[in-house]
Amino acid sequence: MNDTLTIIPKPFYIQKGSKIFKYSSKTVSLSINGERIEDILKKTQTAFTLAGIQSSENGIPVLITLLSEKTAADQESYILSIDEEGIQIQTCSASGAFYACISAAQVINGSDGELPELTIKDQPKHIWRGFLLDTCRSFYSTAFIKKMLDACALHKLNIFHWHLTDDQGWRFEVPGYPKLTETGSVRSDLTMPPSEEGFYDEGKNIRRWYTDEEIKEIISYAQDRCIEIIPEVEFPGHSSALLAAYPQYGCTGGPYKVENRWGIFPDVLCLGNDEIFTIYEAALKKIVQLFPGKYIHIGGDECPHERWDVCPKCQARMKKEGLDSAAQLQAWGTTKIASMVAGLGKIPIGWDEVLDNNKHNALPANVVVQSWRGTEGGIKAASMNHKVIMSPCDRFYLNLKNKESFEEPGRLGVTTTKKTYTFSPAGKELKLEKAEQRDLILGGECALWTEKLPFSRNAEYLLFPRFCAAAESLWLPEEKKDFEDFKQRLEYHKKLLHSLDYLYYEGILE
Repeated sequence: MNDTLTIIPKPFYIQKGSKIFKYSSKTVSLSINGERIEDILKKTQTAFTLAGIQSSENGIPVLITLLSEKTAADQESYILSIDEEGIQIQTCSASGAFYACISAAQVINGSDGELPELTIKDQPKHIWRGFLLDTCRSFYSTAFIKKMLDACALHKLNIFHWHLTDDQGWRFEVPGYPKLTETGSVRSDLTMPPSEEGFYDEGKNIRRWYTDEEIKEIISYAQDRCIEIIPEVEFPGHSSALLAAYPQYGCTGGPYKVENRWGIFPDVLCLGNDEIFTIYEAALKKIVQLFPGKYIHIGGDECPHERWDVCPKCQARMKKEGLDSAAQLQAWGTTKIASMVAGLGKIPIGWDEVLDNNKHNALPANVVVQSWRGTEGGIKAASMNHKVIMSPCDRFYLNLKNKESFEEPGRLGVTTTKKTYTFSPAGKELKLEKAEQRDLILGGECALWTEKLPFSRNAEYLLFPRFCAAAESLWLPEEKKDFEDFKQRLEYHKKLLHSLDYLYYEGILE
């Protein structure tokens, strides 16, 4: 049999015995002791199924025992053992049972008909283990989103950050504002490639937003995989799609267009216009109606201020609020939007620019800061007692190239698999002044921004295996990580990915 345990992310503690147990069928027979049997049975069956293993009465016995002890720290922990009786799992939660079954499924997939005597004690280092998918620059089918949710679950990621609005498209419906999708979801150019089914054919009237029913279906699909979806609605920049639909919300009045280019554009929301908060209130209420999770991402990145410098309404707002510069206007707007989110019972998240220009409007204490321009924003946020999500673009942005070559897809630089693997969200390379500041770092997110990625197959190629490396970096403590060991397990793990029909980069990893 294969002596390498192929689990990714690698468990916290593994002890192998000397015995080997043969089995004849790559199926499992599940039984559960404890409460919430129906819910846990559904989730654990899902865990095995997404790894390609079905249930059968004559399959490998898997006994799950749900323990009554329960603390916040052990909600995702589990103990897994393999002996002559089969596979035994102990945990105190549905998510712990789910992750244990994911590990068991990976062991079975890599075992060639023989299971090793084994004990695993496992728990994640970070409670926030996320993946961001941009569906604005490229619009993806619900089938592909589900496929990526399966990939998240297979790698024990528990957050799916869904980027829903940007310059290149608005992707959900808002009552009272039909043009957000009718106009704001469709580019006025031919930059998207044609396809036989018309999915990207600009000559046909193809819907490019997600209906309420599709969003609810995706949320339910994620919940079955122990994943929380975080919706993002950009404010106040990256708003060309909104302005194309409703030009009265810009400083110049337009005309504007849904952008077919990538970059940062000067036309942003007019913060001197009170009506922008009316449309955002409607959008946020719709988000709350659809998404049951605790968080809403409000964006805040890459917002130029040049229109505000000359806009009479923005200048009047600055004077009224006692602001010294147009840059401070964004901090004022962030405070207002964050308060709206909090008023709806949700926790706001913002990109690290929300820390800037806060002389007159301190960032509300409940705002979680997502650090993308490096780690500095996260360090600053933690020093100000904000919770932090680490997503440094040079380590965790998977739209960068896998290696330096004009023949490789990707843009804006190179991030190797090793570079992704060796980043730890709260690791020693972060120069934090106080030890307790590390406790404010919830974890991290890897991200796929989809400029020049109209086809999901190209997206998969950029994601894997760096997606696997990011998942292990978010699960294991820094001192437990070993890149050479990871590479060995990766050779077996990619066979599983191929069997599940994920496209995979197979070049150099460092």
